[in-house]
Amino acid sequence: MDELPIGRRVAYWRGRRKMSQQVFADRLGKSKSWVDKVERGVRRLDKFSVIYEIADTLRVDVQLLLGKDPERRSDALNCIDQTEVQEIRAALERYDAMSAYFDAAPYPPPLPDMRKAVTHAWLTYQYGRYGMLTRSLPKLLRDAQAADAGFGGDDNREAAHLLGQVYQIASSVLRKLGEFDLAWLAADRAMAVAQRADDPLLAGIATTRVGNALVAMGRPFPALEVNVAIANRLAPGGGNDVTPDRLSVYGMLLLQGAMAASRIGDTATVDDLLGGADEAASLLGGDQNHYWTSFGPTNVELHRAAAAVELGDGGRAVEVHQRIGPEFNALLPERRAHHLLDIARGYAQVGDVVNAGEMLLQGDRLAPSEIRCRPIAHEVMSDILRRTRGTPPASIAELAEHMGVGI
Repeated sequence: MDELPIGRRVAYWRGRRKMSQQVFADRLGKSKSWVDKVERGVRRLDKFSVIYEIADTLRVDVQLLLGKDPERRSDALNCIDQTEVQEIRAALERYDAMSAYFDAAPYPPPLPDMRKAVTHAWLTYQYGRYGMLTRSLPKLLRDAQAADAGFGGDDNREAAHLLGQVYQIASSVLRKLGEFDLAWLAADRAMAVAQRADDPLLAGIATTRVGNALVAMGRPFPALEVNVAIANRLAPGGGNDVTPDRLSVYGMLLLQGAMAASRIGDTATVDDLLGGADEAASLLGGDQNHYWTSFGPTNVELHRAAAAVELGDGGRAVEVHQRIGPEFNALLPERRAHHLLDIARGYAQVGDVVNAGEMLLQGDRLAPSEIRCRPIAHEVMSDILRRTRGTPPASIAELAEHMGVGI
């Protein structure tokens, strides 16, 4: 893409960010006609200040707009740069298993090493260290794909299971960082690999990643359908066992179905699915982390609040938040910071920008990347700054600066 004119590069990244010309123009404070002329090359971009503003709006490295290699970033809080995106994309585009069908399989890493690496990646994600995770993902994907292609027999099933988990990790972090197409691709791969791993529960939790990616891409109806369909297949009881693993996966399918329904505005379905998840959590008996779900009674309440926000009922979300007990503090940092971001949105919906800002600050102390790296958090911060009378508090101004959100 380096050989393209800068206007074409602007058009490309605007499309990747799912912005219309009008929305892009509004965020820049320009006219739609101005954007159209820039993208067609009729109007030159000869001011660096404007180019930097465009890059910030599109959330890309300015070097990409200039047709140069982006500068690599090394600090631990870095979210993801376009070099890392391309490396993850290249890793997802590998087809080691198909190559091994025709030729000798690549030398696979030892399975004990892979198990440790996958566990470390899950913990890195659940502690909200997204920059560290995205930098390690390309190698982890390549290693897991090589293991899946290189082992046979029972080892092949375990290797497939590990690869399915790596795809899920990749999907989750890519979705949070705004790379929705890649998130969907990784989740779809996770579902396919789970079938080869012969683990219905792994396929079930992979389904939630597919649903999340579909919702992020603006397709909540198929997300709702797939989550509910697989939940019905995996429901405890009948011919299925009633184990903590199954309860956790089943409960998360219902929760993600509820989130999809909230995007549609289907309050009755939201309540029904949350009720089913609440029953599963009661049977489980407490917050646990089977299949890396963090499922349990507290997580159900967190999703109840999140669904209220998606339905536009910020007041209800705040009420749910205020009744959550001390069990919340035992959850992993990503879950807590994610919830605090949801509640920041809830407070903003009811016009309480002071408490909205406080929620962002609390979330930032728990898992900075959850607040500083997610596009939705940037939107909340922009809203807070716009609606704050006078100069914002120093703590908010400092966080906004770290996030790259202009005051």
